[in-house]
Amino acid sequence: MTIALDAMGGDAGPDVVIPGAALAAVRHPQIRFLLVGDRSRIAPLLERHPKLKARAEIRHTEVAVSMDAKPSQALRQGRGESSMWLAIDAVRGGQADAVVSAGNTGALMAMARFILKTLPGISRPAIAAMWPTLRSESVVLDVGATIGADAAQLVEFAVMGEAMARCLLGLEKPTVGLLNVGVEEIKGVEQVKEAGRILRESRLPMEYAGFVEGDDIGKGTVDVVVTEGFTGNIALKAAEGTAKQLATYLKLCLSRTLLSRLGALLAAGAFLALKDRMDPRKHNGGVFLGLNGIVVKSHGGTDALGFATAIDVAVEIVRTGLVEKIKADVEIMTGLLRQSDADS
Repeated sequence: MTIALDAMGGDAGPDVVIPGAALAAVRHPQIRFLLVGDRSRIAPLLERHPKLKARAEIRHTEVAVSMDAKPSQALRQGRGESSMWLAIDAVRGGQADAVVSAGNTGALMAMARFILKTLPGISRPAIAAMWPTLRSESVVLDVGATIGADAAQLVEFAVMGEAMARCLLGLEKPTVGLLNVGVEEIKGVEQVKEAGRILRESRLPMEYAGFVEGDDIGKGTVDVVVTEGFTGNIALKAAEGTAKQLATYLKLCLSRTLLSRLGALLAAGAFLALKDRMDPRKHNGGVFLGLNGIVVKSHGGTDALGFATAIDVAVEIVRTGLVEKIKADVEIMTGLLRQSDADS
């Protein structure tokens, strides 16, 4: 298995990508890496990680997509020569099984869609994130790729998210819910209500649990939460902000008095366990679903541990054959929906 890395992507570029790849190389001794970027910056860092160096190839380019570039601008200026483009193209050409990038999300999606194309039966790709919950983890999609998805696209997201949950969560039949403003069937915008009707009546091979609300995401009420990109991205950022807010409040409260500082010392083990459970670096890696290839987006500001986690996600997706599972499920979905339309 070979993983292509956009070595120039993210806030720190190779300074995070190479140490992250070194951590992943220890975890996955069977994989190789294709490092795409400026050799003069990559090579000195590789010297510090001999185990990674032995299993890595550098593909040189000095062109990098900036974090603030518009997708159209990135396509024009980076086409055929940027580190992001060449890393994705390695997947299309069969030199790599997946690509991981911490670069510009919009540019990555635009390039990935242009180079890899969408799978047959998929109209728009989605970004799926692993979300820590009270039960374990859930798959949430879309968190930013498709703004204003229609009912048919929401059904596609449900099929792709269910396949991802089977691969990454090891569930035989994950539960799927549509994010809505209430659980009652009469609530919500027409697209969501129509998608709910289709999922209830189409006999798709999934366990559709109906509508779920915002607080159900953290509870882990369902294994897969489906929404469109505008709402999903707001939910994701709101959850990240709330976690930081609570951490700040807790720190202030525990340092206020001598007694509270003593209590914090006595509960240090519990606080460390909580910090570890909520560590965003351990849930890093958004998966671009619906493409004819595997693309994983790491958070641009993560560190080496977080980038290694994104590589872990890519490795597991390759190992479990997610793209093939989605192809098979979409074929089933298309056939059932056609039959349903014919019957009606």
